[in-house]
Amino acid sequence: MRSAAPELAAPTCFCRDCLGDLDIAARRCSECGSPRLVRHHALPSLTLAHIDCDAFYATVEKRDNPDLADKPVIIGGGKRGVVSAACYISRTFGVRSAMPMFKALALCPSAVVIGPDMAKYVRVGREVRHAMQALTPLVEPLSIDEAFLDLAGTQRVHGMIPAKVLARFAQQVERDIGITVSVGLSCNKFLAKIASDMDKPRGFATLDQDEARAMLAEKPVGFIFGVGPATQERLSQRGFRSIADLQRADETDLMKQFSTEGRRLWRLARGIDDRRVVADRGAKTISSETTFETDIRDFATLEKMLWRLSEKVSSRLKTGDLSGLTITLKLKTADFRQRTRAQSIHAPTQLAAKIFSISREMLAKEIDGTAFRLMGTTPTCSTAARRMPNARSTIFARNSAKPL
Repeated sequence: MRSAAPELAAPTCFCRDCLGDLDIAARRCSECGSPRLVRHHALPSLTLAHIDCDAFYATVEKRDNPDLADKPVIIGGGKRGVVSAACYISRTFGVRSAMPMFKALALCPSAVVIGPDMAKYVRVGREVRHAMQALTPLVEPLSIDEAFLDLAGTQRVHGMIPAKVLARFAQQVERDIGITVSVGLSCNKFLAKIASDMDKPRGFATLDQDEARAMLAEKPVGFIFGVGPATQERLSQRGFRSIADLQRADETDLMKQFSTEGRRLWRLARGIDDRRVVADRGAKTISSETTFETDIRDFATLEKMLWRLSEKVSSRLKTGDLSGLTITLKLKTADFRQRTRAQSIHAPTQLAAKIFSISREMLAKEIDGTAFRLMGTTPTCSTAARRMPNARSTIFARNSAKPL
């Protein structure tokens, strides 16, 4: 009776270019000479990934116009607008997303400025998403250009460990779609998201819970997602300025001071995150907004702008086969204070006229002589909401007290 051949040990190091297995101490691939290696002692057991497209909008534009390859590119528009995206060359000048356009151009006068083409970005984003779904059904989109993937249990299907599957995926996206991605691989969402930022662009980084604790210790508490300026100030007042301070704290004491948020902070400070990857995240939003060249306080002028925004967002809903159940109006005043109004409707819609009508009602209530620099409208659609009984409610949420 012939005994079964022993299984080969799963690799702890491999080449990202030829996917060949290597010794964990290797500096270059012995087969192809590439220095692009992935190594980690726990590599075979890491199955949860965060994939992020690199400078997505700008990279798509460079793909479509090779003359831009070595030029700084900013996606945005108008002197009073903001930067939607900046390529990595632009970032070396200090340009960042959401930065006012006038400031970005002052930092990088030679930048090529391109108006955003959302329809194109949605198409490319969908191509990447379909490629992700070929790896695992557990794909949780976070936005048009990033997602979490859970590849646990897929090794038999793909014939290789998840890390290699992801490296091959990155190659395929670059070859077939013409853009690059960065991969973060870990044991949970929190650490995978951190890892994907560690080796950008065109990167692949791994991080396990054991090494995460030391790496997190030196970070400020604001590094933890969900900890905004107000929470950071509350934590600071009680002596928690760095994540190391949270690591030293007792879980019960943190819960006494901050309730359930205390437990969340205690766990994340130690790299513990038990959130699962959920393929259908439910609520989806598609927005359209514009920053005006000059401040506007006249209702008739704002009304015309709102119709154009409603048409744009209607087109995007139809392209994505989505319908909106809650319509949100966003306004930003001349002094950068934000107003948000939202209203639910009795049945989901894709129609520009309906989106405009609801948004117009909310806009009319905000006309009080205030000058506005930005306006946007956003339909939100969720699978769960579609099953709700007919209802009509108005939700008020204003952050006018705090400049953005």
